[in-house]
Formats: sequence, C-alpha cells, structure tokens
Amino acid sequence: MEGDTANSLARDVVQLHLAAEQNGDDTERHQAATRVKGRGIGRDERVQDISFDFRDAASALNTGQLVKDPYFTLFEAVGALEIMDPKMDSGFLAVGEKFEDEFDVLQELLPEEFVGLMDQILCHEVAWHMGHPLSQSLFTSYHIDRLLWPTPKSLEEANFFDRDQGFRSGKGVLHTAFRAFCLALIKCCDFINRRIGQEHYYEEEDFVSNLYNRNLLTDIAAEEIHELLDQAIRLTEQEISIDEAVRSALTIRLRLRARLLIAVECDLNPDRDVQIQFWKHCAELLPDLLETRRIAKPVQEAFSIKIQRRLASSVPPRPMVEVDFKDAHVFLGHLCRDAADVYHILECSGNSNILNFTYVFQSRKPQPSIYIRCLLQSLVFHDMKVLGKITITKLIFDDLEELVLPADILIDPANGNVEAPHDPRFQIAKEMRGLVLRIGDPFLDMFRAICMNRSRMRRMLCHLVLDWESVQLEAENLDVEVRKYTGEKPLIDGEPAGTEVWSFPLSSWVYHYKLRQMEWIVQLGFELDIYQDDELSSMYWYLSHVAAARIQHVERIQTFVTRRFRQSRGWAPNQKKSFKRCLSFLDVALLEASAIQWFAISLSKLYTVLSHFSIMKKKPLPLPYSTPELRYALRMRPFLQLSIPELPSYAELSAASSFEAGEAQNDGGLSAGVQALSTLNAAEEAIKIARKEWEALGKLDAETARVTNAEGWWRASIKDVIRACIVCSIAIATAKRGFQNAKGKQLSEVLKAEMPKGKSYHDFWIVPQLSIQ
Repeated sequence: MEGDTANSLARDVVQLHLAAEQNGDDTERHQAATRVKGRGIGRDERVQDISFDFRDAASALNTGQLVKDPYFTLFEAVGALEIMDPKMDSGFLAVGEKFEDEFDVLQELLPEEFVGLMDQILCHEVAWHMGHPLSQSLFTSYHIDRLLWPTPKSLEEANFFDRDQGFRSGKGVLHTAFRAFCLALIKCCDFINRRIGQEHYYEEEDFVSNLYNRNLLTDIAAEEIHELLDQAIRLTEQEISIDEAVRSALTIRLRLRARLLIAVECDLNPDRDVQIQFWKHCAELLPDLLETRRIAKPVQEAFSIKIQRRLASSVPPRPMVEVDFKDAHVFLGHLCRDAADVYHILECSGNSNILNFTYVFQSRKPQPSIYIRCLLQSLVFHDMKVLGKITITKLIFDDLEELVLPADILIDPANGNVEAPHDPRFQIAKEMRGLVLRIGDPFLDMFRAICMNRSRMRRMLCHLVLDWESVQLEAENLDVEVRKYTGEKPLIDGEPAGTEVWSFPLSSWVYHYKLRQMEWIVQLGFELDIYQDDELSSMYWYLSHVAAARIQHVERIQTFVTRRFRQSRGWAPNQKKSFKRCLSFLDVALLEASAIQWFAISLSKLYTVLSHFSIMKKKPLPLPYSTPELRYALRMRPFLQLSIPELPSYAELSAASSFEAGEAQNDGGLSAGVQALSTLNAAEEAIKIARKEWEALGKLDAETARVTNAEGWWRASIKDVIRACIVCSIAIATAKRGFQNAKGKQLSEVLKAEMPKGKSYHDFWIVPQLSIQ
C-alpha cells in the first residue's frame, strides 16, 4: 500500500512538472506567471511556481518516507544542495550573463597582442608552479583549451581551428608562432608534472597535479614540438611586415620556450655541465624578456573562469589566479638559478657532503620551488642509485666509516665475497645487510624531509625521529651480536672501578643522526615562529641541552676511535687516511655543536632576564585554556617517546630558564637585580665563546667542513650567524647599561625591547632589539 502511495506521489510530481511547462499562463490555482528577477534566469524566460502543489503532494508522505527517482543519484542530490549559489554552482548565471563567452581563438590580433598573450600565459604557468590548480591558471585560456580538447592524437590535431569544421582562415605567421609557443609550454608542463609526480610532495600544499581529464600532450614527442618551434622562429624572423621591436619580442619568447623545453626534457642528464648550461641559457634571455614587456598588450577576454564548467572537477568554481609579470619574471629567475645550482650535487662525494649540500641548498631564501625540490630528490636517489652511481649500501658504509668505523672489519667490502657460513666475515656480512635493509628507508626519508617546504620538513622530522629511535634500539642489539665476530675489547672505566664500556659503533652512528634531527626540529621552530615570546628562553635552553648531548656523544666516539688507532702500529696508508678523515669529521661536528650550544645558552639567559622584568614590548596573547604545563607538553611532544637524551621535566626546564623564586623575592627585588646582572654576565661570556667558535667554523676549508659545492651558501649562512652574535653582544651590553641607569626605577621604564621586524640576521637565532629610553 505504501509503495502504491509513493508511486502515485511520484506520478503527481511529474504531472505537476509537465503542467508547469504546458500551462505557463494558468492562473486559477497558481499565481500568475511572472518575470523572475532572481539569479540564473534570463529576462524573457517565464516560469510557473509549483510550490503549492509540491507541498500539497508532499504532505501525504509519512514521516521518514522517501520518494526516489532511480536516475537521481547521490551525486545529483549533493550537487543540488548548492544550486544557484555563485560560490558553489559553476553553472550559475547572473542576469544577462551567457553560459559561455564568445571568443574566437583565430581572430586577427595585433602583433603586440600576441606578445601580451604569451606573457599572460607565462604568468599563468608561474601560478601553477606556485601551487595553484590548472583550473585557475593555464586552463582558463581559450587557446590552451582549444589545443587540448578534444584530446589530440597527433601534433596536427593540436590546433586552434575547430576539427569538425576543418581548416579556417586566419592562421598566419603570428598564429603559427603562438601555437608553437603554447604547445611547447604544455609539453614543459607535462615533463614537470611527471617529474613531480614521481617524487614525494604534498598534494594541494606544494602542488596540484589534477589535470581535469586533460592530456598534456604526453603521447606527442618533444622532437616534433622542437621542429615546430624552430620553424616558428624562422618564420617570425623573416616576417618583415611586423615591426622589428615586436618581432624581436616574439622571437625572445619563442627561444625561451625552446630552451626551457630542452632543460626540463633532459633534467636527469648525468652530464652536469650540459644541464647547467641549458638553464644558464634560459636565464640569459630573462633580461630581454623584461625589457620587451613594454611592447605587450594584454588580451583579457582570451581568459575566462567559465572554462571550469567543461573540466572534470568535483570542486566548486574558483577565481582565476593572476600573477604580476614582474613577480613571474623574478620567479623564473630563481627557477633558472636554482636549477643550474642543483646539479652541483652530482660532484659531491660522501654522505656528509651530500647531506650538507641538500640542507644548505634547501635553506636558501626564497626556498626553491616544488619542481626544483623534486628534481633534487631525483638526483639524490633514482633507480636505486644515489647520484646515479652509488648504491645505498655503499653510501651507508662510507658514512659509517667516516663517523664511527674507520678501517673496520664491519664495513669491509670483502666480507661479501666470503661464502663459508662458519667464517665470522660471512656472519658480519649477513648482519650488516640486515642493518642496511632496516636503516635504508629512514635514511632516505631524512633527505626527503629536507626537500620539503620548511613547515612540512619540521613535521616530517617529528615523525622520523621516532623511526630513528626504533632503529637505535635495534642497532644496540646488533652491536652486541657482532662483538663475538670482531673481537672488540671493552674500555675499563674508573667510575665505578672496573666498569666495562663498549663502543656500540652502529647505535652511536644512529644516535648522532637522531640528535641532529632533534636540533633541526627545535631550530625550525624559531624559523617558523612557532614559539611565543615568553617561550624563547626555555626553547633556547632546550636547544643547548640537545647540543650538549651531541657534544658528549661525539667526544665518546672520539675516545673509542682514538683508542683503536693507538692500539695498533701496523695500519696501512689507506687505513691511516680513513682514521684521519674520521677524526677530522668528529672535530668539525664537535665545533659545530659547541657553537650552537653557547649561542643558545646566551640567548636563553638574555630572554630569561627580559621575561622576568616584563621588558618585552609585545604582550603575550591571552590563553584562557592554556597552562605552562600544557604548553611544555606541546613543545616537548616530538621528544616524549625518546629514551635518550633524557627529556627534562617541566620543573627542570622552568628552573633552568628562570630565576629562583626564593632569591627573587628577598629584599624587595634587590636579589633579583643582582641575579639578573649575574645572568647577563654569564650570557656575555657565552656569546663571546659562541662568536669565536662560529668564526673558527667559518675559517674551515670546504673539504674539511664537508660542504663541497655548497661552500658559498654555507659561508654566507655562517656570516649571518656571526652577525647575529654581534647583535646579541650589543643587546646584552644594552641590558646591562639599562640596569646601571635604572637607579630605583622599574627596569621596564628604562629598557625597551622589541622583536626584530621582518627578517633577522639568521632565522634560527632571534635576537631582540634593545634600547635605553
């Protein structure tokens, strides 16, 4: 019975719809048909209001009863929710608006307008590189849309004229040149999209790969487009009817497209010098591109967001993204520079050089674009090879040799040639293969994390450090297992007497990288402005705590390496060289960790004084649901599950980054002033030590510092840190002078502090600007 009622109601609804179409002027039961002035209805269209009849028919339904048309799916139902909403309905039309704009892609345009079209499309390409979808950038162009839809099966089909109507007039030299420009641009986007898609990135955070059911000429060979570009350049140069300046502007843009296509097509060319020259040739044309910009005349009607209605997309309509030409020109300059520089990594040897190059390169400002970062990932590791020539096993073994195992049997390549199971070398090779399999992914993920944007890099490191914690525990067990094959003798410590201390080389290697990642996590927090002003004192203290743990760990490794070297006098020359390289690396690591520790101590003490006397100008944000304990748990969350280094408790962290309450309250605050001066004196001594050590680090040669092929960027970073040390010394001296000038006044009335506006000297070291009022 209920089914018959539902069917009857469905028929009633259909009949009402038909009646509304056939009896548009029926006024007996409905209101007179009126001109609807609402959204999306043309002025001459007449509609019939069926609301009364619809509600009358629907009132017969029971609660919970549903009438469903089998052809009205969930997709249509959800889509109907936002019908006639201009922010959600891509088919919405305002009064008098047409569904599609009328633009003839073959209409005659001025040569200057073709120059303008090329520049506009170039700006949209840059917008796509910046992370905006194609639907809001390149796919808003009628010319690009005509070339890509219907999907061309050959280069001849990728044309501006309608394929159903055949060839049309108007396709002269200018249209030929513009078509070649657009096709080369699309093919460039195809290569770039495929390169990015093969590497690790975050969709809609760094890049949007959605092609909306369009094909970026993937099946068309680049050689055909090169021939088309060469032909277009020849025809343009020979076209005497075009003004010479305009002809030059067109030629420059065509040549730039040809060079960009060559560069991205061969982006994994193992010949480093050739690839660098490709990108340098592109950069050489950029000044001329900017110079001829004045000739261009934009054609705004050649672009429309209404093309989004024809794209296979489930997202609501979005506005067109427009990038200013000067900004696009600057972006292209950085792209060409970064692309030429990234190939220098192919000259690096050893993991420390590769890691430092990657880290320093990604720290540049502005950070390289997503394409360059993915290209760097491909150069570092592709087809199971590092830099196209080194296996992951060799890379890890070489790094173990440089850090903890110089000239050691554990990493001897000859172990792999032993086939007798009873031979210790066979067992060593077996255990070390297991280590490589276990550490391989976290080891490569460390490089991948560095290649992310800075926010994502910190987030990935927070997860990655937990993986290294697990690997460290497994490496400790492996260290115990291989002792019976290596014959290692323990070091006898005097406290307590007779304590055996083992080297644990494999777990020491893992622990060293875990500590470096912990330092990066804290330092990136300063760069990304994660910490509040009143948290800087405690976070710089924690950074010094991690750096101190690394110093202690490196000194421990030095002890065992030096002991092993002195135990034997029969080392071969190549083995002595291995020990020398290892000890050199440990010296540099020790110097770097010590410089970080002392600078962090100095800033922690300075911020402790400023916070205690409420000198910071910026008031802390009201945090009604926050407590210091909760914020401590939040900041320490990435490290809560780590066994070592031991995480300081909230009480320990608070005590280390503040004055002792008992002393601060005695004698009306006199003790607090004395303690503050003592703290500032300690900060002054710490910053002196830090500056000396940073200067010593900057004097190292590139080979010793392991920054081969990144020396220029690395030295620039060191100089920025030294400048920050100088500013910190000035700030401490100003604070001490403020105490001397107070003379009974509140220190906050005498001393003024402001956080650095804009960019500080170095992103990791935030030094306040102090002045005497």
